[in-house]
Amino acid sequence: MAITVKIDLGYEFNVKAKAAEVFEVLSDVPTSVSHFPKVDQLVDLGGNSYRWEMEKVGTTQVNIQTVYACKYVSKWDAAKGTGTVKWTPVKGVGNALVSGSWDIVDQKKSTGITLAIQGDIEVPLPGLMKMVVVPVVEGEFEKLVEKYIANLIKRFGGEA
Repeated sequence: MAITVKIDLGYEFNVKAKAAEVFEVLSDVPTSVSHFPKVDQLVDLGGNSYRWEMEKVGTTQVNIQTVYACKYVSKWDAAKGTGTVKWTPVKGVGNALVSGSWDIVDQKKSTGITLAIQGDIEVPLPGLMKMVVVPVVEGEFEKLVEKYIANLIKRFGGEA
């Protein structure tokens, strides 16, 4: 039996770096992921698809590892100073389906960034644990994403 935890997160922030630099970092998946905490390994599956293997959390006896794969598509419009990086789940890999996007907009003196993430994470625990497990998994995922954003903001010279 497994518990499915639904994730739906959205963030908007501005950074000092130029939009083209932001796009360059976020569209290069290994570079972008290097700022994400607790990634055990990122595996290149080819065709701009990557498998994320997160560090195990829990105790030696009881632990959970989230593993999933995504296919990435990036678009940059130099004339408009806008870009997108979108990812969709690769089905049949791991215990989660994750999708999302980065939207990057040149705002002349700063760069506006919007991040959206949706996901379903399968946790191999009995349904009786749902009331305890769901808020813990949601909270942990949210903390990781917020640390990721903080690391990127630092990489991009701070918030504008």
